[in-house]
Amino acid sequence: MINMIQYLEQNPALVTLLKEKKASLIGLTALEQKAILDSFNEDLGVDNRLWN
Repeated sequence: MINMIQYLEQNPALVTLLKEKKASLIGLTALEQKAILDSFNEDLGVDNRLWN
């Protein structure tokens, strides 16, 4: 799943298509897809992450 998230970070247009339900992530459950999309909906910058 980490590889998928990295790919989506490099291809933000695909995230838009996923949000518009014009694309899907084959091989992931609905819950996993929701978790990934929710993580892209959050406005957390690198400076706001706990591990910095």
